[in-house]
Amino acid sequence: MLGGVHQEADGGGYRAAMRRSCSRPACGGVPTATLAYDYAGRTVWVDPLAEEPHPMTHDLCARHADRLSVPNGWVLHDRRDEATLLSLPVARAS
Repeated sequence: MLGGVHQEADGGGYRAAMRRSCSRPACGGVPTATLAYDYAGRTVWVDPLAEEPHPMTHDLCARHADRLSVPNGWVLHDRRDEATLLSLPVARAS
């Protein structure tokens, strides 16, 4: 199929994956977080953006991730700051 997602590149295979964007309708912002749900456990997690997209998660831009609210009775775990803190270098005393 010419001009579409299935157009072959270099004689075989598919084009590179499309650019990821915020999952909120009409946003199109650059994603910075990944949202996941556990419906049975009434739990929501917001993590740093996953390296690869997954069909059971949603990418969110910083604006939408920061404003996320969950229904009454649900628990929100925003683990973005935890990941940032864990990746910071530790200063050592001399």
